[in-house]
Amino acid sequence: MVAPPDNDVLWARGLHHTYGCTTALTGVSLGVREGEILAVTGPRGSGKTTLLTCLSGQLTPTEGEVWFNSSPVHTLSSPSRERLRLDRFGWIDTEPRLVPELTAWENTALPLLLRGTGQRLAKHTAMEWLDRLDVGMCARRRPAQLDQSQRQRIAVARALAADPEVLFADEPTAPLHLADGTHVLRTLTTAARSHQITVVLATHDPEIATLADRTITLVDGRRSGAAPTTDDSPDAESRAACSLSV
Repeated sequence: MVAPPDNDVLWARGLHHTYGCTTALTGVSLGVREGEILAVTGPRGSGKTTLLTCLSGQLTPTEGEVWFNSSPVHTLSSPSRERLRLDRFGWIDTEPRLVPELTAWENTALPLLLRGTGQRLAKHTAMEWLDRLDVGMCARRRPAQLDQSQRQRIAVARALAADPEVLFADEPTAPLHLADGTHVLRTLTTAARSHQITVVLATHDPEIATLADRTITLVDGRRSGAAPTTDDSPDAESRAACSLSV
């Protein structure tokens, strides 16, 4: 096991992942520098979401290594990975996942409150981000009282309010209309650059990818242009096992 380069805040080597007999990632390696916005592009089903969940510690890869600031995420215990996601990472999903019983500001402040931040400061921070995303007027409403666009912008505000070191965004504008999506992306990229937040952004939209500093492309679970795996790879072994079980 080799530690990543010092200038990479996030680093992965040889990531493979399968769901049963379905291959999602095949030997993906990458490094992300501090403060960099990296776009992961590719068609739907190319492995973008699986890559982000492996990098963020939500999913342990079948094979391979994931490092964050020289700490091996792939070997951390489940409680340690949860703590890492709470304290150092942010996540924006394709669909807003808000707590239905909480108001908009409470949902936005939730990561801060879970860290032990005082309620007054947590609410102040939450309100600032809600205002920046033009949903401050929704602060006291619950998710069921809001439309899809408002809920998604609140989810983005929640991720940014936590001031993460690395922010993972999985198709963050998918549920938004063009104007709302443009506003969200502008706020997201501006915040990332002003706060030195490293962003890993999954998208199938080439226009969105132009906002990033650098782009990598996945095709069928591997980086575009990467050499195919050999027959003795973990992926090949799982395919052989699947064919025998059919």
